Amino acid sequence: MSASRPSIVRSLRLPEAVEARIAAEFDAPPPPDAPLSTDALLEAARERKAVALLVTHHTPITKDVLDRMPPDVKLIATVSVGLDHLDVDAIHARGLALTNTPDVLTECNADLAIFLMLAASRRAGEYSAIMRGGWGRTLAMDELLGQRVSGKTLGIIGMGRIGQAVARRAQGFGMTVLYNNRRRLAPELEHGATWISDLREMLPKTQILSLHLPGGPESDSLINAETLALLPRGAIFVNAARGRLVDEDALLAALSSGQLAAAGLDVCRNEPNPDPRLLAAPNVFMTPHVGSATVETRSAMGMLALDNVVAIVADAPLLTPV
Repeated sequence: MSASRPSIVRSLRLPEAVEARIAAEFDAPPPPDAPLSTDALLEAARERKAVALLVTHHTPITKDVLDRMPPDVKLIATVSVGLDHLDVDAIHARGLALTNTPDVLTECNADLAIFLMLAASRRAGEYSAIMRGGWGRTLAMDELLGQRVSGKTLGIIGMGRIGQAVARRAQGFGMTVLYNNRRRLAPELEHGATWISDLREMLPKTQILSLHLPGGPESDSLINAETLALLPRGAIFVNAARGRLVDEDALLAALSSGQLAAAGLDVCRNEPNPDPRLLAAPNVFMTPHVGSATVETRSAMGMLALDNVVAIVADAPLLTPV
């Protein structure tokens, strides 16, 4: 490794602009056609004497992996906001730096949350299946009716950057926005939303519920039979955050009983192999964890990870340390 071309290994191919920068500024193996296994990642890092690993959720970094980490590695840069695939405490205990890519995916994740609200409310999955089947007959006036989003009451759980961006967008639909958060935000960050400290108080007022909080032991299965029962019958549920936030058995029961009219999901507990019952449910609209999947956002994420590599090689402050 030279000071001018830091040695790195990435666990998967990155967007075109990021790959062009890697080719110009870094010493790195060719991009893999498929995500590298943990063993392949470590082998490449050892061969290259890599100073940094660029990873995503495809390649978990656990304590066992860290026990085999090549000595030249100084930084693990995850090209993601989420840290579920990383043993953060073990990484720090080993003395390695860790960075993620917050902020740059806020707008695209908020866009997707609104898309899921619309798709679930307006029965997009069922309509698409009809069209792909050739259509063939007109629908009756009372057949396959969805719900409008405009003017509804949106409840947001987790009013971080993405939650705030969703609240801004909801204004364009004339929605009343409520939010549940550990603490109230400054008024300029609420975007007209109303803070409700008690989730149990917010849910009965919520016609569309959207999750925007990180996963963790304290929030595991936050959405369960009890919380779903507090929603008005026929509510819409959206999750573009983390699959572990939801008890999927309870979710399926609520969808089957009509307690929920529909759900829009970008995440699930068992990715990339969702519960087959979710896939079969006609009132579930699912996307494959693609909240950040735009050229603009994925490129910005990759560039930020590389900026952190440059910083650690220069012994400069990291841009987004964890």
